Amino acid sequence: MRFKNLDELNAWLLDKCIAYAKAHRHPELVDQTIWEVFEAERPKLVPYAGRFDGFHAVTASVSKTCLVRFDNNKYSVTASAVGRPVEVQAYADRIVIRQDGRIVAEHQRSFGRGETVYDPWHYVPVLARKPGALRNGAPFKDWVLPAAIERIRRKLTSTDDGNRQMVDILNAVLTDGLTAVETACAEALSHGVHSADVVLNILARQREPAPPANIMTPAALTLRHAPIADCARYDNLRRTI
Repeated sequence: MRFKNLDELNAWLLDKCIAYAKAHRHPELVDQTIWEVFEAERPKLVPYAGRFDGFHAVTASVSKTCLVRFDNNKYSVTASAVGRPVEVQAYADRIVIRQDGRIVAEHQRSFGRGETVYDPWHYVPVLARKPGALRNGAPFKDWVLPAAIERIRRKLTSTDDGNRQMVDILNAVLTDGLTAVETACAEALSHGVHSADVVLNILARQREPAPPANIMTPAALTLRHAPIADCARYDNLRRTI
């Protein structure tokens, strides 16, 4: 038997356990099925508190290429983690890498040998120095971006400084979030433009605070007689001086 992942295996096992419990009598309470006894006991059971946080932890170093080696494979971490040790927490299905308690990477665990698992977003800050890597760098091969951002990327490939502009847009994701940048790219495309300056300008406008709410004037402060503007009074003052 083969399963795509542990969740699929666990779901299959649960179905088999329930089917067995419903079809077989309890060994002591023979007038009831195992499932009926379990249902009677369920209210007295300790509530499920979630998965047990069980992992194998080791200390590792970060290479200059933002990679951490664990169990014959390499995993990328955010560029800011380079230069200091990290803790690799290996779960059954994933790898979590922490530095000073902060998560600097999280990947699906690889059980092969000699594999390198990249997260392209870890390398976006590095692109500011080497924008050309966006086109040929290993972390960015087969990178699937949201539709609007990908359309901007394709359009910028035909411009001389397209890589640089695209890097500016990707860096905005680190501060404004992926959803906001995708929305800005979609708005720019709807106006028939695709330059980074336009996208960043739209993002800046999105960050502007909303206009203050109108304050209703209490009835006690409402003017009974509106003042009449009389600019001629200034002329009279000049004459008196």
